[in-house]
Amino acid sequence: MTLYGRFDFDYIARWIRPGERVLDLGCGDGALLDFLQREKGILGYGVELDPDKVTTCIRNGVNVLQFDLERGLQGFEDDSFDHVIMSLSLQTVRHTVPLLKEMLRVGHEAVVSFPNFGYRPHREAIAAGRMPVSRHLPYQWYDSPNVRFFTIADFDALCHEQDIEIRERLAFADGERVETDPNLNAEVALYRLGRANGTPAAV
Repeated sequence: MTLYGRFDFDYIARWIRPGERVLDLGCGDGALLDFLQREKGILGYGVELDPDKVTTCIRNGVNVLQFDLERGLQGFEDDSFDHVIMSLSLQTVRHTVPLLKEMLRVGHEAVVSFPNFGYRPHREAIAAGRMPVSRHLPYQWYDSPNVRFFTIADFDALCHEQDIEIRERLAFADGERVETDPNLNAEVALYRLGRANGTPAAV
């Protein structure tokens, strides 16, 4: 467990080389970028819509831009960053495929993590007739910012359909690695993605 309280930060940091250019989409209070700046000496920028979180980023010395990710990343040129990260936020966007392709246009690699809707306790909640509420899906159905509910198997299939290369996939439950049937036994998935043909993804 890191001092930031997010076990996935350590795993993401393993994929980042010192001094890289990193863009964090839906960066929240900037904790991940702050961590990577301290641990890896990156040149980082965040994107966040919430004005209070933008203010927190600025207060914490994190470079941040305020705009809506649903509008895409047109302001960034191809290959502007080494890594583009979207940590535990992919389920909150409506235009999932265009945003993934934009991430791989402006970055050499993309890193995404999301709560796995196929996690066993979530299935049990659905079987009992209720929408699941858990540590990584903490909202009630009526006040949730999440607009997409998908599983590890769903995301694997999407990457195959869209010609997105899965370069590494990790799965976790209670902060520990899950190796056996992650679609059933993992609550969070973390992916390192690349362009299958080595060229920027067309939107």
